[in-house]
Amino acid sequence: MRFDTVIRHGTVVTASDTFVSDVGIKDGRIAALAAELDDADEIIDARGLFVLPGGIDSHVHLDQPSGDGIVMADDFDSGTRSAAIGGNSTVLAFCMQEKGQSLREALKVYHAKADGQCHVDVSFHLVITDPTADVLGQELPALVEDGYTSLKIFMTYEGLRLRDDEILATLDAARRTGALVMVHCENEDAIRYLIGRHEEEGKLAAKFHATTRPIAAEREATHRALSLAEIVDVPVVIVHVSNREAMEEIRHARRRGQKIAGETCPQYLMLTADDLDQEALEGAKYVCSPPPRDKASQDACWEGLEQGVFDLFSSDHCPFRFDDPEGKLNEKGKRHFRWIPNGIPGVATRLPILFSEGVMKGRIDINQFVALTSTNHAKLYGLYPRKGTISIGADADIALWDPERRVTLTNQMLQHGADYTPYEGLEIRGWPVRLLLRGKTIVSDSALTPRADRQGAYLARGRSSMVG
Repeated sequence: MRFDTVIRHGTVVTASDTFVSDVGIKDGRIAALAAELDDADEIIDARGLFVLPGGIDSHVHLDQPSGDGIVMADDFDSGTRSAAIGGNSTVLAFCMQEKGQSLREALKVYHAKADGQCHVDVSFHLVITDPTADVLGQELPALVEDGYTSLKIFMTYEGLRLRDDEILATLDAARRTGALVMVHCENEDAIRYLIGRHEEEGKLAAKFHATTRPIAAEREATHRALSLAEIVDVPVVIVHVSNREAMEEIRHARRRGQKIAGETCPQYLMLTADDLDQEALEGAKYVCSPPPRDKASQDACWEGLEQGVFDLFSSDHCPFRFDDPEGKLNEKGKRHFRWIPNGIPGVATRLPILFSEGVMKGRIDINQFVALTSTNHAKLYGLYPRKGTISIGADADIALWDPERRVTLTNQMLQHGADYTPYEGLEIRGWPVRLLLRGKTIVSDSALTPRADRQGAYLARGRSSMVG
């Protein structure tokens, strides 16, 4: 066989194995793993590099409505460009149903936003905010069959959150249809009460965002979500866990026999609530929900990654510009933390941070890195084995990593739409120096190639590996 491309002399890494092999690519797929492959139109020398499956970030917000006068910093063009720079070949973004809107109508809007604009492959999670009988009984079953096999529900944010009876109805519909449910766990009633108390005391600065969303509010909601899932007997994903207490709820539920996936994010490893306590409104840059916690919580999240409590490491990329009247420093946000848009950019920094802080510092091994950032995402969200691994027949989505490349993070190099990164100046060891999407190089030395001109495709997905 003559190949389109051969990657030679690299160290191939999957979630389970590490071995030296050449990789032969034909028609966008991996066609051979063997020694001394050389009959190809293009030869890529990967000597000294790790050959990894492209990253899959399964928690990304792009071009999403964010309130009156607020505009998200990334559309599908800039957001997927930044994803590629950071070594990701696939992102799973959210399709937000608005109140009174059908899921089909919401999908039509988001497909129009994404079509022809993506530099990497993209799929959609459905966000259900209005779980009517028609939505759960008619639309959802049909959409799951069409490849929209995951959905997200919120326990916080007025206008998005579901009541417990609505959560139960949505979980039961997911059980019947084979959809996988992601849950944002925070107790909205407790948060609203604490906001009112803070307002009475005149505590309105950005740092008080964290104290109105305490660990107990996340822990309680996590326990409640898991209890509701147990009642209906359905698997769930608990997303963006920020602390030990919520993590232990996942661990305890697994011991009871529940099927649960847990997820954490870079902000809970690298940031703390102290980052919100800065002069000149700088703290607004770090406002996200759940908020960053403290050093003990960081240590707990690392423990969760090391011990397998967390299956997924995602970015929760939710970018807003800082110095912008349509972003963090809108007029109301300058006066009250409640109006600071929730979310931080991170799709490009997710992989380098975990590689540098995890693999290169000995907290996790390279196989765990692949599992946490690619393989588990593909399995849980119905993309495996087409995505998430290096094996015969899989899409040739491949990232070449130089473990000795040292990089100082700057906002400019990330190529997203935000005007800041929370990780400015962070020293990184290990960097994705080349990214292939279905066999075509789309990033080389942190720059998009001409081949990267919006070659990303929409992905219909099968059912999750957690769904029986």
